[in-house]
Amino acid sequence: MAGAATLTITEANYDSEVTNSQVPVMIDFWAEWCMPCRAIGPTIDQLATEYQGKAKVGKVDVDTNRNLALKFNVQSIPCVIVVKGGQVMSRANGPKAKGDFAKMIDAAL
Repeated sequence: MAGAATLTITEANYDSEVTNSQVPVMIDFWAEWCMPCRAIGPTIDQLATEYQGKAKVGKVDVDTNRNLALKFNVQSIPCVIVVKGGQVMSRANGPKAKGDFAKMIDAAL
């Protein structure tokens, strides 16, 4: 369900895509059954395209990657987190405007 520029982040590729990333990574924790998650999906995909080369944008399906949800203490979705150098730089719970998500990435750049 991700756009061309949007990464699918899993427990298997987390270290290579996030921990070892040279650029900030925005992670959208979501699930197929979550309507607010699906509502922000196109916004997340747009940001992935717009920030290509400057930051990574990816999605974690909490149903198939429970350990990542636990690692970040995700208790409700959608939950969007920006990670840089292995550290959480910012986090937003619930649907937000595209500009709010962009500010999160910009602050980490």
